[in-house]
Amino acid sequence: MNTMTNIQTITAKLLINGQFVESTTSEWQDIINPATQEVVGRVPMATPDEVEAAINAAQDAFKSWRLTPIQARMRIMLKLQDLIRDNMKEIAHVLTTEQGKTLADAEGDIQRGLEVVEHACSIGTLQMGEYAEGVARGVDTYTLQQPLGVCAGITPFNFPAMIPLWMFPMAIVCGNTFVLKPSEQDPLSTMMLVELAVQAGIPAGILNVVHGGKDVVDRLCTHQYIKAVSFVGSTAVGTHVYNLAGQHGKRVQSMMGAKNHVAVMPDANKEQTLNALVGAAFGAAGQRCMALSVAVMVGESKNWIHDLVEKAKMLSVNAGHEPNTDIGPVISKRAKARVVELINSGVEEGAELLLDGRDVEVKGYENGNFVGATIFNHVSTDMRIYKEEIFGPVLSIICVDTLEEAIELINANPFGNGVGLFTQSGATARTFQNMIDIGQVGINIPIPVPVPFFSFTGSRGSKLGDLGPYGKQAVQFYTQTKTITSRWFEDTQEAGEVNTTISLR
Repeated sequence: MNTMTNIQTITAKLLINGQFVESTTSEWQDIINPATQEVVGRVPMATPDEVEAAINAAQDAFKSWRLTPIQARMRIMLKLQDLIRDNMKEIAHVLTTEQGKTLADAEGDIQRGLEVVEHACSIGTLQMGEYAEGVARGVDTYTLQQPLGVCAGITPFNFPAMIPLWMFPMAIVCGNTFVLKPSEQDPLSTMMLVELAVQAGIPAGILNVVHGGKDVVDRLCTHQYIKAVSFVGSTAVGTHVYNLAGQHGKRVQSMMGAKNHVAVMPDANKEQTLNALVGAAFGAAGQRCMALSVAVMVGESKNWIHDLVEKAKMLSVNAGHEPNTDIGPVISKRAKARVVELINSGVEEGAELLLDGRDVEVKGYENGNFVGATIFNHVSTDMRIYKEEIFGPVLSIICVDTLEEAIELINANPFGNGVGLFTQSGATARTFQNMIDIGQVGINIPIPVPVPFFSFTGSRGSKLGDLGPYGKQAVQFYTQTKTITSRWFEDTQEAGEVNTTISLR
């Protein structure tokens, strides 16, 4: 890991057949510290030959890896989780520098990915098949969960540790090989995790890494050796990946955009609720697919809006590595310009701007991509700030009179990643969780991302494909079910009569 300490000099390498190599491409992109605009590294746009070499290496390695005992694969994951834990602070430092989030949030990014690696250590039971004896006279049926082959993962900028760790550990521990394409905006922390995976004992060719943009993505979606593609990112790119890979016969899971709501009931614990809303809306500078975008204040809870704004005013905006920072910069100048443009649109369309984060200044980091906490009231569902995913620290407030109105409003939104309800009534919570049409529901929890024993279950416009990342669904995604029906005869048994029916009896 010492090679990663001075990130000023880093060139992101490719990993092909067990070797970290520098790309021969002529096309490179700078990796920018979003708090300072300082160039901290560069990333190559891999050549077609390099992408081909990575996929071919994975294809060749699969022939032996699929036969590797399950315990051997599991032991690599046990070693990997130890290495990640030992190097967490160093990875978090690099992640903060290239991505912008606070050090605490960077460690959380790594920790949530580490939990999936820990769950992968249970593959001995997760990948078990089923067995039924005597389905007919002398006939048994059983299933095997067998690996698919070469799988690919395309990851976003906002979680450069967690999302790669959602993908390649589960794919590899199931017996597949993997080609990973990290975000070109912040690949350095991802590559640190990849280095640790190699140190943990993943053999040559099992895990490969290529960098690049659309050309590389498209090649992964269309190559004949790729059997499955996992994607997390924007709706536009996710739809493209799902359609292109699906048209070429790939199994695809595509986790995309969101517009997450929280309904606040008047009987909720006020202090805990307001703290949760502020953290969920403005943490990670709003750059989470599970960030809170819309607070639906039900009945008298609208009287809490002033207190909500006052709490948000107290958040500290600063570079991610500075102490006591609550909101770091967004990823790029382009991202900041889009967030500001959407805030402007909210003002122009008539929403009431209660807290304005457009002109925040951070001493010593005047060139940073900073947007402060921003809150709108009197937002309507036809406004751009409601319809579009802002991916910045912007919260819209809509007031309604009843729980039924809140449910109807939330269900009418096309996205379905996550939703929360704050209440102290069990009956209200039960009604809400039964009637709401969103894949992940939090009761007094604003960001309801499940632990890895379960599966990430975003739905509707937030997800394409029927299986989500990590958990039991990931094992289903990365394996093919083979059903075997068998009958054995005694050597002394005489031949029976010919049976021309489909019966096994």
